[in-house]
Amino acid sequence: MKTRIWLIILLYTVLILSALLICSPLLLGLSLSLMPQDQILAGHYFSTKMSLHNYVQAFQSTELVHYLVNSLLVSLLVMVGQLFLSSLAAYAFVFPKFRGQKVLFYFFISTMMIPFEAQIIPNFQIMRDLNWLNTYPALIIPFIASAFGTFLLRQQYKQIPFELKEASDLIGMNHWKFYAKVVLPMSKVSLVTLGIYSFLTTWNMYLWPLLTSTNDTVRTLQIGLKQMQSQETLNQWGVIMACAVTIAIPTLLILFVGQKHLQKGLMEGSLK
Repeated sequence: MKTRIWLIILLYTVLILSALLICSPLLLGLSLSLMPQDQILAGHYFSTKMSLHNYVQAFQSTELVHYLVNSLLVSLLVMVGQLFLSSLAAYAFVFPKFRGQKVLFYFFISTMMIPFEAQIIPNFQIMRDLNWLNTYPALIIPFIASAFGTFLLRQQYKQIPFELKEASDLIGMNHWKFYAKVVLPMSKVSLVTLGIYSFLTTWNMYLWPLLTSTNDTVRTLQIGLKQMQSQETLNQWGVIMACAVTIAIPTLLILFVGQKHLQKGLMEGSLK
């Protein structure tokens, strides 16, 4: 009995230390965002003179609100696009039976093996030829179709009894009604999982917005945060840390709110 208690204590000690280690960058950033500039430059990591002055400065003296709106708009539109197109594509790979369906699906998901870096040049050339650089479509259109999202939802749809589709055919229900009234309600967990994954991936995207946005009109948070750092003038590190913490807050909220759905959806997807 004593051995088991000590093992539990050891386990929780390791878990707490691991959590502190993982959260230490965020905690350090939060601490620096509340400190005055002179103490940050002096190399202090904690201070008794903490205030929200840096956050006020971040919203008043930078384009943080504009960057927030841009990132939120792009992330939400990409999320909605992926949910809509992936759910339709997954439906087409499960319920309408046609010749070569599996071969087409395997070809479709094989695109997941192509690294994004290999797609940057052709995608950039397409955006340039369409005159979409420095526009929202350049940040949204290349990502509204997701092979991963289609695979995840297809695995969920395959768990729906095909007898339901046969019954819907008997009562005259077409594909659109069956999709909206039966398939989507039975796939809520996977849809929430894909929505969270899509939003977080787009929110944290850096390389593509850096290449396709060269002014503040459509610039997203990550690019805007980089623009606040300068090699020619003294950086306001407290303000920069305040912006970084503000950027992290939406992702943390989404993870806390949708953690159960995300874990359940990923577990179901791995088991199917």
